[in-house]
Amino acid sequence: MAMSGGKDDGAPMMEMNTTPLIDVMLCLLIMFIMSIPVATHSINIDLPVATPPTNTPPPVDPIKNKVVLTKDDKILWNGNQVDGPGLVNLLQQSLQYPVEPELQFQPEPEASYELSANVLQLIKASNVSKFGFVGNEQYAEFSK
Repeated sequence: MAMSGGKDDGAPMMEMNTTPLIDVMLCLLIMFIMSIPVATHSINIDLPVATPPTNTPPPVDPIKNKVVLTKDDKILWNGNQVDGPGLVNLLQQSLQYPVEPELQFQPEPEASYELSANVLQLIKASNVSKFGFVGNEQYAEFSK
């Protein structure tokens, strides 16, 4: 940084010293950045806890339902197209069985994130407890 001590004739320096102003502005900028809350865009889902294997095999679920989301924003329930209210109705019907069937969730790789988030909210609101994500190996090529 170059510094000026005025002119040789003894006249006072007329320029304003901006160094303290810049220091204060940088401190305020750092304080502002540190005070910004971290943005979290997540959907909390209670996933089942893994249990240690036992000698007796676990009971077999009589029915497994699969929800597939397609890239053209369609919701498929066991291969049949449904809409949001129809999905809620089917989820409520599946909870009426004596043994709750497993619900498998498998979005296609090009499926809409918004549709996925909306369907996951519907599933969470329906209180389904046997829920799992399937087909995650198809995304291995995207993570590289």
